[in-house]
Amino acid sequence: MAVHGKSLVGLGANCPGPWGTPADTITRALAEIAEAGPRVVAISPFYETAAVGRAGQPPYVNAAIVIDTPLSGEALLRLLKRIERRAGRRGGSPWGARTLDIDILDHKGLVRHWRGRVPRFARPGPRPLILPHPWVAERPFVLRPLLDIAPEWRHPVLKTSAAALWHGVARGREGQVMRRL
Repeated sequence: MAVHGKSLVGLGANCPGPWGTPADTITRALAEIAEAGPRVVAISPFYETAAVGRAGQPPYVNAAIVIDTPLSGEALLRLLKRIERRAGRRGGSPWGARTLDIDILDHKGLVRHWRGRVPRFARPGPRPLILPHPWVAERPFVLRPLLDIAPEWRHPVLKTSAAALWHGVARGREGQVMRRL
């Protein structure tokens, strides 16, 4: 499927919330996104992955979608953050457990606020939308579902395909738990 002119979105959850289990929450979030206007063009399988960051967290359920929307990146981000809040997401620590996390991975191939390095934020709060997502090329739990729905996608800055990025991060991570649900 061609993704030119479309948006790629990653979803993850590892805590039950008002919408149920993490898998139930992602399923409901997909319905909420579609109900709000964006057309969901493709949905990856769900994957269970080990949590990254803080020790002792339950595993995550992760998925990726392709959507078609006339919304700007900022408007899409506001919509996705409202859905996160309805799913029980509250502020919290980076890399912590979440009822729902939704990230824009790529928005119509645009590049914004890209610094060529991992962004560092001095304080919590609103942050500029960075496109493509600054860590998409390094996260197996994002790249595996992305590869299922957009294998021809190329990182707008690195100019590398989803398949090449996946093979790069998967190498050496054979012990990481990732299973298709």
